[in-house]
Amino acid sequence: METEIIKIGQDCVSSEDEKGLMRAGEILRMGGLVAFPTETVYGLGGNALNPEVSVKIYAAKGRPLDNPLIIHINKFEDIYQIVKEMPEAAVKIGEAFWPGPLTMILYKAEKVPYETTGGLDTVAVRFPSHPAARKLIEYGGGFVAAPSANASGKPSPTRAKHVVEDMDGRIEMIVDGGEVGIGVESTIIDMTVEPPRILRPGYITQEMLERVLGEVAIDVTMMRDDSGEAPRAPGMKYRHYAPSGSLVIVEGEPGQVADYINAQADLDNKAGEKTGILGTREQLEQYHADVIKCIGSREDEAAVARNLFAALREFDEEKVTKIYSESFPTQGLGQAIMNRLLKAAGHCVVKV
Repeated sequence: METEIIKIGQDCVSSEDEKGLMRAGEILRMGGLVAFPTETVYGLGGNALNPEVSVKIYAAKGRPLDNPLIIHINKFEDIYQIVKEMPEAAVKIGEAFWPGPLTMILYKAEKVPYETTGGLDTVAVRFPSHPAARKLIEYGGGFVAAPSANASGKPSPTRAKHVVEDMDGRIEMIVDGGEVGIGVESTIIDMTVEPPRILRPGYITQEMLERVLGEVAIDVTMMRDDSGEAPRAPGMKYRHYAPSGSLVIVEGEPGQVADYINAQADLDNKAGEKTGILGTREQLEQYHADVIKCIGSREDEAAVARNLFAALREFDEEKVTKIYSESFPTQGLGQAIMNRLLKAAGHCVVKV
C-alpha cells in the first residue's frame, strides 16, 4: 500500500486544507485508515462503528485485540448515540473540559462493536479540540476510533515524521499538521465507578477534575506495573512508549542522580553500549554520555510533556542502547510524565 501524505495549516482555514480533510474523511467512510493530528498526539483513525475497520487498526499498530480504542466525536450531543447512559457527573466534566484532552469511560450502546472496545461493555469517548481532528471526524462520519498513530509499544507520535516511521505503507493517508501542542495522550477517567477513577493521567489533572466532581480516585496500577487484569483503557496493560534501547529511571537528590547516571554510563561505554541521558535544563551540564537530551526545564512541566516522546524517538534515531532518565514529581502534569516514563522503562526505577 502506498501511503499518501498531505500537509495542512495549524488552523485548517485554507480551501486546500478543506479539500484535503474532505478527501481524508472519504477514506474513513470507505473503511480506510488515516493518521491525523490532535492536540495531544497523532491519532490513527478509522470508522469506530465498523468492526472490520477496528480490526484493521489493531493490525496496523500490531496492537493486542484486548486493548480498547477511543472513539472520537465532533459534537457533544453525539456521545448519546454511543453510550447507554450519561451520568450527571459525566455531563459536568464534559461541559468543563470538552472539547479537550479528556476521555471518559462509560457503558457502551449496542451500536458500538466489541471489536472497538476490546471486548468490554464500556467505551472510551473523547471530544478533541484540534481543528483538523474535528473537521476530519465530521467528514469521516462522526465516530472515529483513534489510538495513537505509532507501532504498538513505541513512543507516541508528536510529529508527522514519527507517523511516517511507523505507519508508511500500512495506512491510506497521513495528515501532516505539524507538531502537536500537548505531547502526551488524553487523561482517561472511568465514569462507571464511584468515585470516578483516573485510569491514565494527562493534561487534565486530578486536581482539575476534583474541582468539578469532588472526590476523584486514581487507579492503583497507574504508577506501577499492573496486575495482569484485562485493561479497561488504552495504555493500562502492555509496555508502551518504549524506545528500542533499555531505559532506567533514576530517583533521588539531583547530585546523587547525576553521579549514579554518569558512573553507569561509563560502565556501559566500556561494555560497548551507546549511552544516552534524558535530563532537565537545570542538571544537564552535570552529565556525560554519548547522547544527552534536554527535555526542558523542571519549571515548565508542559514543555517536558511536549518534548518527552520526541526525545525518546531521537535516541532510536541515534541508535542508543542504554538510556538513563531523571525522575519527576507525581503531582499535577508530572503524574502524566512519570506514568509515560514508567511504562517506557518497564517500571525499571533505581533509587539513589
